[in-house]
Amino acid sequence: MVGKAGDGEEAVKLASELQPDVAVIDVAMPKLSGIEATKQIKAVCPDTAILIVSAYDNEPYVINAIDAGAAGYLLKSVRVRELSAAIRALHDGEMVLDSGAARGVFSRLASSTGSASVDESSHQLHQRELEVLKLAAKGMSNKEIAQGLTISVRTVQTHLVNIFAKLNVNSRTEAVLHALREGWLTLDDLP
Repeated sequence: MVGKAGDGEEAVKLASELQPDVAVIDVAMPKLSGIEATKQIKAVCPDTAILIVSAYDNEPYVINAIDAGAAGYLLKSVRVRELSAAIRALHDGEMVLDSGAARGVFSRLASSTGSASVDESSHQLHQRELEVLKLAAKGMSNKEIAQGLTISVRTVQTHLVNIFAKLNVNSRTEAVLHALREGWLTLDDLP
């Protein structure tokens, strides 16, 4: 741990100064909400992965957090061991979402995607990138994806970087949500 902030404004200031790999942000903070703090941190520290921790598991909070640039969203009831694992996963470029909150959000997004098909909409992603994205959506680590596709972990990382760039997103979570919105992924592709 490199810093601790007492409110949202201080969190943004510290993140700007310290450039942490991962920032754990409460959604409800004095002076500046966790959502707004996330937006500001991502603006000055685009490589910082942000984990929102909240007492709220309803869809608007989760969607707003992801739209703001958060790569993870967990409830405050999370165990210390799970929180530690989540921070490590974010550091490794993975997404982390509370399973209950994620299911609700993904269900809503999947029902609003329309009739776009993979062939029509996903022309900007190569087939292998779609395969990597589908496995990432299942919550698989880079190592697990590499083993499943018999490629190197470095190749998985390269695919993810390319996916993020093509979709103009900063995290696996945002990429999965984008793919759900476009109809490239369905609820069957999720854990």
